Order: sequence, then structure tokens, then C-alpha cells
Amino acid sequence: MKPNFIYMDHAATTPADPRVVEAMRPFFTDRFANPATLYTQGRENDDAVEASRESIARNLNCASSEIYFTSGGTESDNWAIKGAVWAGEKRGRHIVTSAVEHHAVLDTCEYLAAHGGELTVVPVSSQGMVDPADVAKAIRDDTVLVSIMHANNEVGAIEPIEEISAITREKGVLFHTDAVQTVGKIPVDVEALGVDILSASGHKFYGPKGVGFLYIRKGTRVETLNHGGGQERSRRSGTLNVPGIVGMAAALDLAGESIDSADRLSAMARRLWDGLTAKAGDLNLNTDLSNCLPGFLNFVVAGVEGEAMLLRLDNADICVSSGSACTTGSLEPSHVLLALGLPPEVAHGSLRFTMGRENTDADIDAILEVLPGIITTLREMSPTYRKT
Repeated sequence: MKPNFIYMDHAATTPADPRVVEAMRPFFTDRFANPATLYTQGRENDDAVEASRESIARNLNCASSEIYFTSGGTESDNWAIKGAVWAGEKRGRHIVTSAVEHHAVLDTCEYLAAHGGELTVVPVSSQGMVDPADVAKAIRDDTVLVSIMHANNEVGAIEPIEEISAITREKGVLFHTDAVQTVGKIPVDVEALGVDILSASGHKFYGPKGVGFLYIRKGTRVETLNHGGGQERSRRSGTLNVPGIVGMAAALDLAGESIDSADRLSAMARRLWDGLTAKAGDLNLNTDLSNCLPGFLNFVVAGVEGEAMLLRLDNADICVSSGSACTTGSLEPSHVLLALGLPPEVAHGSLRFTMGRENTDADIDAILEVLPGIITTLREMSPTYRKT
């Protein structure tokens, strides 16, 4: 059943699919046993975990032994980066990443740089794209890891991962990609991408929160982050979240429905943009609509604070964002928009719409009825806005 509000913040999280909830339900009650135990109920739950692992591996075109379960994207990114750097210390401690990475990547890289490592941050274009040539120039003899996201969580730009992986393979450097925004939304084939390590999170593709996975290509050395009971073949200790794992696998099996709706979502984003520019004007598009995730739209409204627009949209039961979910509420402008070259005072006026498979054209109509008036009202109150 569709909720009585319009939700367009699917980059932050997605609603759990009812079929996913049903798949998880028995593992909260009747099938609650720890999968590490030897009695029948535990072994049956271990079988469910391994079936989920195999299902996820099929979707990514890899071996099930290359999938490791985690608590979500942040843990996966931390494990990938710290583990790869620690394992490769004999070569060096130099990392290459981009200026638009999620903070789970950027903050982890900066932590390692502050503890004896070195970090090179490559720039992006005005549309959020990493130039593979910049990555090639940044790689040194002591570079141990390159980490570039598959698609950006704020503007939706899809990065040239295949080109970058060709460079890292040639130079013998490990390549990690944060695919939290792409798994379950567009086809993700780890062989085609050529990556060594890939992070994902279940709640971004209509699965449960608190569970994710890390793909580690066979033969890739990554040090353990969590020590303890020796779960996940002694590479990631901690009692397995059986309901979450089962739900995440079920959600990824259903993700074809989202991928099939990609053209419809992209058309809705284009229609919303065209309607807003016609009714409100003075908008700056931050999303390259020809190369972005389906249903992504990020733009800046001249003369208006993003937070003020968000609050008024919320009063109209419309849920959107002014940046990534992890930084909403911060007084600092988006580091992604700053990396695109926007001045801080302009970046503060951003809105991000990220559409999902339950959104309809009627939602676009409702937003076009409300948002232009909000913009007009706020501009009339703004001491800085001057119509050009």
C-alpha cells in the first residue's frame, strides 16, 4: 500500500519490500537459532545463510566464497580500505580516492593518512566525474589501494569503473569500489567492472537495514577488521544476522523490478526538472541526466536555503534531501557540491530527489504544484536573491 506521503529520498534508504519482510519473518521467531551451532536448527539456519550467499553471488557474477556479510555499507567500506592497506604495508601505505566519495570512504582514508599513511584525492569534473587519467597519474610505486565509488550518492554520476580498473590491474594496485548506490539499481557484474573489492548495503535496494556485504576477489589480501568468534571463514567475526542476510538476498533477487523501471524513473526525473525550470527558473542542475542513476535529480535553487525548502516540503508531506543522508542537518555545505566547483553559499541551496519504483507521475504532478510556490515565497523573503 502506498504511504500517504510522497517519498523521494531513496538514496538515503528504501522501504523494505513486503516480500522481503515475509522471507525474514520466520528467522525472528521459529527459526531463531545461531547458525554457528551444531544442532539441527542451527545447521538449517547456516544452510539459509549459505543459500543467501550463493544467491547474492549469482547476482554479482562471482563465487559465493567471495561474498562476506557485514552490518552495512559503512562497515564494508571500513573493512575494505583498512584491511587492504594493512595487508599491503610491505608495498606502501599510499591510497588514491576521489573528492566526492561517501564519508565512509573519505573519513576512513583520512584516518589511515593520519596514522602513518598517505592520501591522494583526485578531483572531479563539474558533473562529478572522475577522469581515469587523473587516477593513473596519482598512482605511485607505494600505492596499495585505489577506492573510487561506482556512482555518487548525491548527484548520481556513474563513474568509469571499467576504465579505472584496467589502469589498476596494469599497475598491480588493488581497486575497491563503493557500490552502495548501484547494487540493486543498475546491473552490477564484478567481472565486467574488474574490481577487487566491492561494498554494498541491503537497505538501499528494498532490503533491511543493518546488513550489507563485501565482495573480495579470490586471492585478494585483506586483513581482518573484526576479531572474535571466527565467523565468515575467520575474516569477519560476529554472530550472523540471519534474518537480515536472508532479507538482503531476497531483495537482490527482486531487484530486477527496479532495474526494469530505470527508464521510467529517468523520465520522471527529466519531467520534474523540465517542470521546475519552466515554473521557477534560476535553477542550476548538478546531475548529468545523460549519465546518472535512474531517478536522480540534484539541483541548486538560487537565493534560497535548502533547509528552508526541505521544511516546507515536509509540511506538504513530501520527503526529499539536501544532500547525503549522513550529512543532513550539518551546517556545512555538501563536500560533493563543493568538489563540483559550487561556491559554499550556492551549495547551501541544493535539493536532491531520488525516485524509487513506487513513485508515479502523480507524485511529480504534486511536487510541481507545491515546490514552485515554495521557491517563490522564499525568494521574496531572501535578502540576497535578485532576479536576473
